[in-house]
Amino acid sequence: MEENDKPLMFHEMELDDRILKAIAKLGWQNPTLIQEKTIPLLLEGKDVLVRARTGSGKTAAFSIPVIQKILTLKQTSAHQETKALILAPSKELCNQIYKVVKDLTIKCSREVRCIDIAQQDDLNVQRPLLIEKPDIIVATPTRALEHILAGNLNIKKTLEMIVIDEADLVFSFGYDKEVKQLLGHLPTIYQAILSSATLSEDVKALKKIVLHNPVTLKLEEPEIAPDSQLTHYLLKAEEIDKATILYALLKLHLIRGKSIIFVNSVDKCYKIKLYLEQFAIKACVLNSELPATIRCHSVNQFNHGIYDIIVASDEKALEEPGTSVPKQQKKSKREKDKNSGVSRGIDFQFVANVINFDFPLDIQSYIHRAGRTARGNNEGSVLSFVSIKETDLLNQVEQKLKQGQDISIFKSYQFKLDEVESFKYRAKDAWKAVTKIAVREARLKEIKQEIFNCQKLKSYFEDNPNDLQVLRHDKALHTVRIQQHLSDVPEYIVPETLKSLAGISRKNKRKRSLSKTDLSKKIKSKKSNPLACMKFEGFKKKRKS
Repeated sequence: MEENDKPLMFHEMELDDRILKAIAKLGWQNPTLIQEKTIPLLLEGKDVLVRARTGSGKTAAFSIPVIQKILTLKQTSAHQETKALILAPSKELCNQIYKVVKDLTIKCSREVRCIDIAQQDDLNVQRPLLIEKPDIIVATPTRALEHILAGNLNIKKTLEMIVIDEADLVFSFGYDKEVKQLLGHLPTIYQAILSSATLSEDVKALKKIVLHNPVTLKLEEPEIAPDSQLTHYLLKAEEIDKATILYALLKLHLIRGKSIIFVNSVDKCYKIKLYLEQFAIKACVLNSELPATIRCHSVNQFNHGIYDIIVASDEKALEEPGTSVPKQQKKSKREKDKNSGVSRGIDFQFVANVINFDFPLDIQSYIHRAGRTARGNNEGSVLSFVSIKETDLLNQVEQKLKQGQDISIFKSYQFKLDEVESFKYRAKDAWKAVTKIAVREARLKEIKQEIFNCQKLKSYFEDNPNDLQVLRHDKALHTVRIQQHLSDVPEYIVPETLKSLAGISRKNKRKRSLSKTDLSKKIKSKKSNPLACMKFEGFKKKRKS
């Protein structure tokens, strides 16, 4: 299509009415660019290599044609057969894809059945599900191969389509042998789709062995959402100042909506969580130490609004930078848990803000972190705290995003630290209270607690779904002494420039605390950008002597 051509809408793609109704129920008014270009090609039966940035709608881009093709085949097929296999490198991604397919087949769930076999249940437990020959199977390469070798899955003569999502991670996760072996159990002719955020050498290698005369769809779009959709803020601060500012932003509700706080280690995740707990700010930790079912459950609760703050780490940051590790040793380490850090892959929905408490270690990590917000057609913001030692990393990221243009990507986030000096005293005490021992105890406690919840209480909560609140992942860990008075914000420590925003009259001399309800009612009436609401004239003008 030429650039001047009119954009193609969903109803113009010759899709089944049941799919169109499901799309309408999901609230997708217009296809994203990748969907507009990919769906017609796949409906024509072409093999396609799709390269598009994170959050561009790749999952729906391949799911819609898969469902459409199955509905078409159902019109002439006399037997129930498995027609599509969707592979993804992690259990979280498989679960995410499965949910997208279920949402898109809500109006034709009897005709198109989909199952997710990525979870590490016993093969015999999943065998009855496969005997029914579901139309679509979602799995990791290892899990799909295990069922094929066990005789539970036979797709040699029936498979019509295979999809490999996040193809750039398949080889890096150590799935290369499984994929090559799996291809030997597929029909001679099938339609294949590779979906990836990058076109790495691994993807090109996978392209040669999976695709046949493919169309390579590399959209001319930036790796990150445009400035009109995503705003980048920069705030230079050292460790204790970062903690103080984070406390002020969250406690005064100056940042609104769902937020992900990124740090560079799992220990730091728990330090932030324990730190925020002292101010009665609830947050959930997400990291690769916890079982996959817990990670999926945490993300689902976050997506459903049960809590609004997740603290996450990048797995790449867990490796010692600059150390020389043998290639074989690295691979075996990866195979212990083939799930990447949360800056990639996991589908966080409607995230308003990404906060880089620790600046990412490389350019791609920044891009993938920023990709957690401003997804689809939604707007978002990224606020990055930058210390002196992180300045070089900041310059590298800015040069990459500028792409030679003479523009400034990062906007300075106007925050006068001396205005919240009273917050700093509290922040210092709370930050020092979170010791290494407290962090270690918190990590062990949460692992034990979550494993107990998963194994011992699973059947109970199936019978008592209303009691599922017990499994909330943002509950306090209580490894640091909680001081109840820290949960309130006394009026006298609120900066004068913020009192009008918080609804406090300067003439009102009564001493009272700001409750969460008082603040939220006032702030919800403001329609300014979540991360721009602290740009007050009082911060910019020089005070008169």
